[in-house]
Amino acid sequence: MNLLTLENVSKSFTERMLFDHISLGINEGDKIGVIGINGTGKSTLLKIIAGLEDTDEGKRTCGNKMRIAYLPQTPVFDDTKSILANVCEGQSAKESYRNITGEARSMLLKFGINDPEGSASTLSGGQKKRAALVRTLLTESDLLVLDEPTNHLDSDMTEWLEDYLNKWKGAFIMITHDRYFLDRVTNKIVELDKGKLYSYQTNYSGFIALKAEREEMALATERKARTLFKTELAWMQRGARARSTKQKAHIQRFEALRDREKIVEDGSVEINALSSRMGKKTIELYDISKSYNGVTLFEPFSYILLSTDRIGIVGHNGCGKSTLLNIITGKIQPDTGYVDMGTTMKIGYFSQENEALDPNLTVLQYVRDTAEYIETKEGTMSASAMCEQFLFDGSMQYTRIEKLSGGEKRRLYLLKVLMEAPNVLILDEPTNDLDIQTLTILENYLEDYPGIVVTVSHDRYFLDKIATRIFSFEDGKIARYEGNYSDFKAAQKERCIVAASSAPKNSIAKGGNTSNATDSTTGNADSTDSKATWKQRESKLKFSYKEQKEYETIDADIAALEEKIANLEMEIAGAATQYSRLTELMAEKEQAEAALEEKMDRWVYLNDLAEQIEAAKK
Repeated sequence: MNLLTLENVSKSFTERMLFDHISLGINEGDKIGVIGINGTGKSTLLKIIAGLEDTDEGKRTCGNKMRIAYLPQTPVFDDTKSILANVCEGQSAKESYRNITGEARSMLLKFGINDPEGSASTLSGGQKKRAALVRTLLTESDLLVLDEPTNHLDSDMTEWLEDYLNKWKGAFIMITHDRYFLDRVTNKIVELDKGKLYSYQTNYSGFIALKAEREEMALATERKARTLFKTELAWMQRGARARSTKQKAHIQRFEALRDREKIVEDGSVEINALSSRMGKKTIELYDISKSYNGVTLFEPFSYILLSTDRIGIVGHNGCGKSTLLNIITGKIQPDTGYVDMGTTMKIGYFSQENEALDPNLTVLQYVRDTAEYIETKEGTMSASAMCEQFLFDGSMQYTRIEKLSGGEKRRLYLLKVLMEAPNVLILDEPTNDLDIQTLTILENYLEDYPGIVVTVSHDRYFLDKIATRIFSFEDGKIARYEGNYSDFKAAQKERCIVAASSAPKNSIAKGGNTSNATDSTTGNADSTDSKATWKQRESKLKFSYKEQKEYETIDADIAALEEKIANLEMEIAGAATQYSRLTELMAEKEQAEAALEEKMDRWVYLNDLAEQIEAAKK
């Protein structure tokens, strides 16, 4: 059933055309991700869908009883009221069995807001976004409209939200630049590109393939049109006369080709590796620690940064990640220990919040405040040319900063940081508000960057691409892991399995569950989650009847799933142009891969148990 429709909608902002007669239908069960570079109007589109902004042209249609819950990009709270009152305000009457206040408290705690009764004025920007997300999720609705819901969520919170949206029975449309998140929760992607809207019945991975195919077809058509136009132009230049119907038609074809809407290839953010010379001595941390109000953020920690380090820092919100960055940069002093900085170290700090950008400056004036000219691998480049590299073209360079979107301001701030040619990049949540195109180029840039990179990020895809070492905040300590984010998660998982298998017998609760088994997002024992139960319990010294049967067949089950996935991949390759069939195949492949992952986890447990049984017999 159709929930909401936009028909031939147009919208302009100052001199910029955001939408040019676009149409979109949202149906029951749609889980839509919105993609586009910063400044294309993604947030404006969501406001129109939510009924908060009017269109210049076109029509928005939805049922009178349609309930929409909207999460804005920058939420506003009443600072005279408590956090809890802000979250519960405006909620419709609930059924008697639902306690909205209790539910709100629980979700606020889950999202790291530990004092729901505190004043909303005490919330940081990130905490306001999480509290607003709670308010939105608690609102009874048929359609969720979410603008950057994953911003300011740590990895555990993001995984919880993934699970919530996968179980959500209503429809949703959202903007997010978290590519793993898009892959796992969406079944439809809509792309805003140069005022047009394109729809793809697939998740993010499928969108990448289908977008490339669409662009290649469009460019091929444009190349043919250019060739034909040259031929027609030559005919016109020979002095065509409109004396016959045939010649009139020929002239009309020429004019149609001349006046056609040209296909313009996407620009890209191209960042040359700018850095200053680095001496032998880098940055050395000696027994640094920090506490606030009697709470230890991290115990004494030592590390010498290597010239090739690519360090990702992870941990739950509020654990001290940004504090560690501020200690490294000298903005905060540690309680114990000290930081020894090499004399050649030049730090570029891309903070979580944009520095104070003067709204009255133009883009070019802001960049010129850093340097009129800079040296790159290709030679000297002007501030204006650097702006061009960052997709701020001629007209945009003279736009005042106050007119830029949030993402464009973030991109401009990144440009200034890199123009300073640092040899140490400190990045605090760099993926917040940057569009996927800019993120991709930034990732490619960091791969070749001839300096040290230290980043705090909850973007799992980003950390998988750039990190070679992970610092994890764990119970007041900083633990080190080799590899990227996926390697870190695998190491944590293996450690949990080893800890469970070596736990003493008296730690086993009734039913075989360890007494400290907890849900990773709530911290509460979760006896209903069978998967969490068998993964965390101590291996017994005998199989149950069901486990014995499963152990005998699990190898064959795994082989069958692997063969199924291989066959699906062959079918997907052959159905690249059949959109509906491709969507079905990709969904089936995703289900098979999830089943395989479950089987592999189960195999580890059963195999470990079998080895212990054999050892006990000896």
